[in-house]
Amino acid sequence: MVGAVVSGKIADRLGRRMVSWLLDAGRLLIGYGIGVLSYVVPVYIAEISPQNLRGAFTTVNQLMICVGVSVMWLIGTFFPWRTLALIGIIPCLLQVIGLFFIPESPRWLAKIGMWEDCESALHRLRGKNVKIFEEAAEIRDYTKTLHQLSETRVFDLFQPTYAKSLIVGVGLMVLQQLGGVNAIAFYVDSIFISAGSIYLIRCPSDGYFRDAKPVVFAVWRVQLYMNPKMVSAAGTCLGCFLTGISFLLQDLQVNNWFSPILALVGVLVFSGSFSLGMGGIPWVIMSEIFPINIKGSAGSLVTVVNWFGSWVVSYAFNFLMKWSSEGTFFMFASICCSTVLFVAKLVPETKGRTLEEIQASMNPLISN
Repeated sequence: MVGAVVSGKIADRLGRRMVSWLLDAGRLLIGYGIGVLSYVVPVYIAEISPQNLRGAFTTVNQLMICVGVSVMWLIGTFFPWRTLALIGIIPCLLQVIGLFFIPESPRWLAKIGMWEDCESALHRLRGKNVKIFEEAAEIRDYTKTLHQLSETRVFDLFQPTYAKSLIVGVGLMVLQQLGGVNAIAFYVDSIFISAGSIYLIRCPSDGYFRDAKPVVFAVWRVQLYMNPKMVSAAGTCLGCFLTGISFLLQDLQVNNWFSPILALVGVLVFSGSFSLGMGGIPWVIMSEIFPINIKGSAGSLVTVVNWFGSWVVSYAFNFLMKWSSEGTFFMFASICCSTVLFVAKLVPETKGRTLEEIQASMNPLISN
């Protein structure tokens, strides 16, 4: 509405071409905000949660992401993108209002030396009658150990002290994106059309027929991950493999009636499996393994790696599909398969352990 009020004057003063920069600026700000939230939210949740509930809370975060994406997918089937942009303002406003009612991370307060505020935040999070002495003492002791180390810059991360944490954090982000999740999410319409669309619904907003399989895809994305990380990675591998087989059958002109069904099953298996673990667990692990003195720099690095990987795969997907449709998905399947091995060999189990215990085991030189 604010833009509409001044739109005429702006168009007259700045010209028609310059006005289009407002759209670019808005899109840039959305991307910037998502980039910040994708790191800050899982870190905040991990730092405020008690160790026995940390997994559940981080799971709810991933569930809400899947719900939000799915709701926008469904709404986008029936409404134009301008309406989606306006609808997107609502959760943003709710989040801004909610920020006034939540406490600061007690571990961050301890990092900057605000011990009384740290204990106050713990009381707000755990309850006034809950004894927080043991948890506060553990945070205090570990933070004092870290204070002996200097605040790190990005280049300081590449030291033997932080090698294992960095390999796990960056490795999971690279494998998560190169497995093809955003390529499938962004281009699910064209994937189904290329495989041979068979389910159509009428879109009331523009009067033409759209593929109904993205609607099924949206509903299927609402998953709560309960399985181990390796099972999730194996499922994404299977989903990409089935989709690759679908395109291979189409190219060979074998079982053309079966190809679209196999593509639908493959995409749903991939999406469901991704939501079960690989969608959220890399962010959870990232929020747990880095000590507080490097969490800012390390978090920025792995987040940049994640979104850079997303951009690379999204940009290259159309070129890869022109090169070889089945080859593209077989490549994604091989990357997902390597994720299983990576998780089995390097990624630690963090269930039932405090953040301080996890970080001490991942960065032994600090604890020594």
